[in-house]
Amino acid sequence: MSPILSPQDVLKQAYESHDHVALSFSGAEDVVLIDMACNISEDVQVFCLDTGRLHPETYRFIEEVREHYGIDIDLLHPDADSLTSLVKQKGLFSFYRDGHQECCSIRKIEPLKKYLVNHDAWITGQRQDQSPTRVELPQYQLDTAFSDERRDLMKYNPLSYWSSAQVWQYIRSNDVPYNKLHDQGYMSIGCEPCTRATGPNEHERAGRWWWEEETQRECGLHIINLDTSDQ
Repeated sequence: MSPILSPQDVLKQAYESHDHVALSFSGAEDVVLIDMACNISEDVQVFCLDTGRLHPETYRFIEEVREHYGIDIDLLHPDADSLTSLVKQKGLFSFYRDGHQECCSIRKIEPLKKYLVNHDAWITGQRQDQSPTRVELPQYQLDTAFSDERRDLMKYNPLSYWSSAQVWQYIRSNDVPYNKLHDQGYMSIGCEPCTRATGPNEHERAGRWWWEEETQRECGLHIINLDTSDQ
């Protein structure tokens, strides 16, 4: 078993070991990593999946982070033809009936797959205690879902062993920006139709795809978590 490293050490390993590293940005964990990475590397490449269904508060949050750190954030958009075809055939809310995988594949997976072709590593804000699908999440791993015959893609999860309390302690101690939806009871934030606020006794990801069985609540970005949990 690999020793547990600090998030900063995992980030240093990622930036020292790879030439083209991308940092995924959407929520509180990710902006903590941006804050850390900006103190480690002068070349922090950040991307955000703009599905077209994000909350207005999230779009404002993206701009706040961009201005706060003086960084570029690449917005990845779904293929227009694929999206038009899905909406024409099934409407805007087919995921409530058919499950979220088809919509997420078009709005998230395909744009990310195209983007990561130009990278040899990417960084996420996943934590082990977020979901049953992440309980064995390592701090770094080979991402078999997005690797191809041309290159192996490494995936780094620096906050794997952190708790939500540690994330928020860091945010408050370091004056890190956060999505104002958190103040309205949204603990985990995704697309607007697939996210709801959670109650005081609910798990932090209970508001994500709440109509589906919790062990299947991965959109495909982290599908290797499901593969691992089945082994």
